[in-house]
Parts: sequence; structure tokens; C-alpha cells
Amino acid sequence: MITATESAVREVKRLMEDHKLKDAVLRMGVQGMTCSGPGYALGFDQEVREDDHVFESDGLRIVVDGQSYAYLQGTELDFTTDVHGGGFQFNNPNAVRSCGGCSGSCGG
Repeated sequence: MITATESAVREVKRLMEDHKLKDAVLRMGVQGMTCSGPGYALGFDQEVREDDHVFESDGLRIVVDGQSYAYLQGTELDFTTDVHGGGFQFNNPNAVRSCGGCSGSCGG
């Protein structure tokens, strides 16, 4: 299951309205892996593919491709306006929460 908080739904719907994306769906996915877990992709799409998992939160349709769903299952999309890093946040129970010390791109 993929969900979105009230604030995330409100912000996505505002963006859809601003960009005149009446029939679009929100597409979530995984884009590469880092030492602290998956890198995330978020965008709008006009189509739902055969292998997509489809979810709905407060009238917002969210789609995730089959491969990404393995990493995103149980994720909650949130949106904050915090001045110290506001924006969309993926609250993913499957992700590693801190750097594993690999000395890679995350600076561990």
C-alpha cells in the first residue's frame, strides 16, 4: 500500500491545477540505490501501465511500477513547508535510515 498525507495530496493537487494536468496521475518510483536506500522519483503521468500498482489517497491517484513497488511498499508521501528542508518526503519503512559508512556519495 502507498499512501499520501493530507498536506501531500493538497500540494500535488495544487501543482496539477497550476500545470493544467486534469487527468494526470502521480507516478512514484525508485531511481537508483544509495548507501542509505533507494533514490526516489516523483512526477506526473497521463497513463497507467499494465504492470502499475494503483492507489488512491483523498482522490489522488498514485501509480508505482511493479519493480519500484518492491522498494516502496508501505511508503507514505508527505509534504512539509519547513525552512530547513521542506518539500516532499518519502516515509519509507523499508529504507535504511542512516548512512552505512561506505564512504560513497552520501559522505559516510
